[in-house]
Amino acid sequence: MTTLYGIKNCDTIKKARRWLEQNQIDYRFHDYRVDGLDADLLGQFIGELGRDALLNTRGTTWRQLDAARKAAIVDDASAIALMLDMPAIIKRPLLWSPGKPMLLGFDTSRYQQFFSEV
Repeated sequence: MTTLYGIKNCDTIKKARRWLEQNQIDYRFHDYRVDGLDADLLGQFIGELGRDALLNTRGTTWRQLDAARKAAIVDDASAIALMLDMPAIIKRPLLWSPGKPMLLGFDTSRYQQFFSEV
């Protein structure tokens, strides 16, 4: 089953969920704050997408970090530690379906393509 990862109150998550429901696609929603995160799961995300893609450096959470904390992200382990501490810093939504590459962000045409591929 397809899993949509993110944070419930995020506007982009709301758009993605609405699109999935309108297109009658079964999915499970995993809220980072409610359902939790662990280093292994984040390691899988980073392994496929890369830590730079997964870190939301455009959002408020990133902009509020002090320079020392930003500079401390030197490898995957330090990125994972930050994401575990501050799940809102993870770019979202992240869509994961068995046997398919992960899809980060929301765009209707990319979602249509993701679900039309066999």
